[in-house]
Amino acid sequence: MLIGLLIAQLSSAQLPAAMWAEPAPHVAHGQRQMSSVTGVVHDSISNRPLVGATVQLVAADTLARFGETVISDSLGVYRFRDVPEGKYTIGFFHPMLDSLGIEPMLRAVTVSGARLVQTDLAIPSAASLSTAVCGPSAAGRGAAALLIGIVRDAHTRDPATNVTVAGEWVELSIRGAKMVRNTPRRVVTTRDNGWFAICNVPAPGTMTLTASRNADSTDVVEVQIPAEGFLRRELYLSSARTVVVYDTLRPNVQTEPRALHVGAQRLKGTVSASNGGRPLANAQVSIVNGPTTRTNARGEWTLSDAPAGTRSLEVRAVGYYPDRRTVDVIDGTPAISLSLVTFKSVLDTMKVLANYDLYSNLAGFRARRRSGVGRYFTSDDFEKVNAVVTSDLFLTMPGVYIEYLSAEDTVSAFGARVSSETAMGDERMILMRGSMSRRCVPSIHVNGQWMPNMSTNDVDGFLKPNEIAAVEVYVSAQVPPHFQPALGGCGSIVFWTK
Repeated sequence: MLIGLLIAQLSSAQLPAAMWAEPAPHVAHGQRQMSSVTGVVHDSISNRPLVGATVQLVAADTLARFGETVISDSLGVYRFRDVPEGKYTIGFFHPMLDSLGIEPMLRAVTVSGARLVQTDLAIPSAASLSTAVCGPSAAGRGAAALLIGIVRDAHTRDPATNVTVAGEWVELSIRGAKMVRNTPRRVVTTRDNGWFAICNVPAPGTMTLTASRNADSTDVVEVQIPAEGFLRRELYLSSARTVVVYDTLRPNVQTEPRALHVGAQRLKGTVSASNGGRPLANAQVSIVNGPTTRTNARGEWTLSDAPAGTRSLEVRAVGYYPDRRTVDVIDGTPAISLSLVTFKSVLDTMKVLANYDLYSNLAGFRARRRSGVGRYFTSDDFEKVNAVVTSDLFLTMPGVYIEYLSAEDTVSAFGARVSSETAMGDERMILMRGSMSRRCVPSIHVNGQWMPNMSTNDVDGFLKPNEIAAVEVYVSAQVPPHFQPALGGCGSIVFWTK
């Protein structure tokens, strides 16, 4: 592997020699001198000692017969005692190496005389890994940003080979007088050990990730690439079995083999309010495109038939900011505790200290309205349509729809396909014409803050017509960059309050 080239180049930061000082052992006349080999195993990615590493020291010549194994302690320290003189090879094993796709790293050690030999070992740094896998960045400034990981079978935990892993993100660029939106896509295939790497990902930035093989796939999950330009993420893929189904009326007649998913898992947890920890009853908890349940009076919930693999879990409660997170649905997944914040607490964090006439939200609204792109409404327009609730404004607006979605309806929401039965229940939704589908769910913004997954009932409950100062409505091709969530593919509706 490319990373194997780093073996002779990497070591952890040197520790003060005083930490290892110990008196040389007394050696009787004629007795063979013995030494100690010690050091620290360091995880350069997380910048902390590596606990539980299996360190091996093996003789590399015929003058000394020696081979021993020790485990690094809670400080990452290892020690070999009574080591005869000679030349040795030292290295270590750890699950972290497998996760990074790195082969065991070996170093040469020479022991002579009765002394303490210090040899520090290390997992290479993120920059070193990125350079080894991807080479220098295209801009020529250090290492390229790297996403690395292993895909495992959700049932056996074994590495999954020949799995397609795809990553996507949004890039905005200015060409001439136009803002151009591009969606780069990187596709790689896992190796025999389940390892994959995607180079040149956005750092810092947000991207989506999915793994698939034949009819099996993970959900489309969102990952955050840190500013350091390195992220390790394991994915779990649910397997399917091909079974032969016999006709019950003709037992000797086989039908076509079918691929059936096996091993649904039990997922459970609690939902509470972040302010005070009060349990939230009747909150909706669902696997996106999967089963749905609601919390009981104690805020507890259980999904007994959750599809195995890496999934997106969504939690919604009236009056609270929705929460969507990635979960690995595998055997033994611990209970998941979620805390929701109220819409009010989210908006209360927005503090504007400026001259209202020059820098208020409505100043930007007026500037965009002069551009002529999009549709713009003020409080006067609410009075003209005699709006009782906020959604009344859209009842007669071309290209915008207020609809109940049946169980058969599927609409596009933020780059994913969302079933109304499993993700939206019986609530009305605001829909628009989209660029990639006939109907899609637009992104909702309130005072510049993106409010994902707001239903019509959420909008009407959270915003009253007499509280709204202005509204902006954009179809997919018109959305300004700051009102366009990643991988949206649909329009946007922006509310400004008084």
